[in-house]
Amino acid sequence: MRQRQRPRLADIAAAAGVSLATASRSLAQPEIVSPETRAKVRAAALRLGGPLALHPSRSAAGNGVAAIVPTLDNPIFARALEAMQAVLVEAGQNLLVASAGYRPETELSVLRGLLARGVDGLILVGAQRSPEAWEMLEAAGVPVILTWCADPRFDAVVVDNHAAGRIAAEHLIGLGHRRLGVVCGVTRHNDRQRARLAGVRDALAAHGLELPEWRAVEQEFSLAGGRMGCAALLSLAEPPSAIVCGIDQLAVGCLVEAQSRGLAVPGELSVVGIDNLEMAAHLSPALTTVHVPTARIGEAAARLMLARLRGEAAEGRVELPIELVVRQSSGERDH
Repeated sequence: MRQRQRPRLADIAAAAGVSLATASRSLAQPEIVSPETRAKVRAAALRLGGPLALHPSRSAAGNGVAAIVPTLDNPIFARALEAMQAVLVEAGQNLLVASAGYRPETELSVLRGLLARGVDGLILVGAQRSPEAWEMLEAAGVPVILTWCADPRFDAVVVDNHAAGRIAAEHLIGLGHRRLGVVCGVTRHNDRQRARLAGVRDALAAHGLELPEWRAVEQEFSLAGGRMGCAALLSLAEPPSAIVCGIDQLAVGCLVEAQSRGLAVPGELSVVGIDNLEMAAHLSPALTTVHVPTARIGEAAARLMLARLRGEAAEGRVELPIELVVRQSSGERDH
């Protein structure tokens, strides 16, 4: 006797008049779906595939929550993902992780693939992406949580990136520095770096100072990028007396480059980062930086996602505090 074929999850969702994610949850995690919705999905599944359809295969069941980060080669995202996973696993949800390599076209492709798999929700970094990607997210029918930066169309867990750049610059201005340089990541597709750079410019402008284009260097996010950026600034006819870096990883590269040239830090050059990586406190000199609560970002994003999946009320925008951590890499300008 020919066995009845198992229906596709997409067909069950269409027959029940619900989203792919809702159909997935109704079959894989019925306890988090309303009885009315569960009954609609169950009836559609039985109609299309009989009792077999009520026991979804691994491919038909929901695949948990997916997080797409710019890179896995940066401790800030690793820390956020670890905190995210701890919260989700405790609630019985799996976490799928993908990296876009700071390339919008890669993120778009990954998004398309994850949505086709029927993930229950998406957690993304930043609020800059192509119109096609935004259109895909708006039509996805699953909760979307943005992190680090916000867009009014979606829930978000954010920090004030503009303030991070401003706080770093104000600290150096307060120490008597007037000629600042910046080493940041490539800003074209990175709203976090653009905001931090703008914060530095605005802090300087508030004191009647400028950041000319040639004293703001964009580099890849790596220690080598930090070294190259620092070298470019130090080669100027009038090099800066202090450097603000868009992330700690670049700041560490700046410290290495300065020390390789025999420059005393902070006696001859001050360096300030943003993130407060664990290593920042253990360098010599220890790195002054702006603390960004990356683990709390991951935890808060996961909790907000769970609230949305359960249909619970929750604040749609969560802003976490940042703060300056003063250590030994910044000091008064030598006159």
